[in-house]
Amino acid sequence: MAAPQHLYIVTYDIGDPKRWRKVFRLMKGYGEWLQLSVFQCRLSRKQHAEMLAMLDTMIHHADDHVLIINVGPAENIKPSIVSLGKEFAVMERQTVIV
Repeated sequence: MAAPQHLYIVTYDIGDPKRWRKVFRLMKGYGEWLQLSVFQCRLSRKQHAEMLAMLDTMIHHADDHVLIINVGPAENIKPSIVSLGKEFAVMERQTVIV
């Protein structure tokens, strides 16, 4: 049986364009890109810890900010979201390639 997953919303404000691109590439391996610096990620506890460790080494703590919101267990989540413009769909279970 697969490890339980949680749905996370990850948003970031990175001060340097080179660091921003590195964080963006990393996040594309962990989740689905929603907007400029916003991803939704469906992660196991291990994947979450790996992502945090990698982000921690990439950012400059005095200049950058990463916000990770745990929306809850991915299997049971029915988020209440208002989306204007493009359609929003909650990320389905899939293989994560890092």
